[in-house]
Amino acid sequence: MEKVIVKVEDLTIAYHDKPVLKDCDIDIMAGSVTAVIGPNGAGKSTLIKGILGLQNKLAGEILIMGEPIKKVQKKIAYIPQTSEVNWDFPTTVMDVVLMGRYVHLGWFRHPGLEDRKKAEAALKRIGMYEFKNRQISKLSGGQRQRVFIARLIAQEAEIYFMDEPLAGIDKVTEKVIIDFIKEERKKGKTAVIVHHDLATIREYFDHVVIINKKVVAAGRVSEAFTNENLEKAMMKNA
Repeated sequence: MEKVIVKVEDLTIAYHDKPVLKDCDIDIMAGSVTAVIGPNGAGKSTLIKGILGLQNKLAGEILIMGEPIKKVQKKIAYIPQTSEVNWDFPTTVMDVVLMGRYVHLGWFRHPGLEDRKKAEAALKRIGMYEFKNRQISKLSGGQRQRVFIARLIAQEAEIYFMDEPLAGIDKVTEKVIIDFIKEERKKGKTAVIVHHDLATIREYFDHVVIINKKVVAAGRVSEAFTNENLEKAMMKNA
């Protein structure tokens, strides 16, 4: 029997008193790879931020592993949209990956030898070890996303939230990321991913959430990812 690992009930979020998400009920299953899809402006990124407590909500309850997020933050890793990252910040690839260790250390302790070993292992796993001393600003879009995946690995989280990790990257990096997700699913990890390419939903994901201000459909890809539900989502945008 499937187990709910993220439970969202009656979630409503507004910007400047204008609701952008309303009365959302979503169950994310443990060990699943769930796509969050919908038209532009549907509230996909807002949903992820709301679940993670990065966006204030007007109403609703969110439980992760049966607890409020503050009690399970060490078990949650997040990759934001690339447009939200300051790529000109003077930091190296290794520094970014080591950030994944700070949830275990606290912000006032420096990473030790064991933390560096885990960061190096993460970089080797996704093929970025040779770039460990390079400035993040000098990397390509695909390389930057690989570095963020390495940070997830170094954090040793149980649940991954990713906002458009496959947008604007090369095919080689896309395969690296998808292979990573599949490997983590085999270990029982859970991933929730904002995604834009409908053609790859059935190949990459086992669950889907279709939204447009509200939840249009949610469940297994084989059941919820239908032309009828996609049309409903688009009609709400008309």
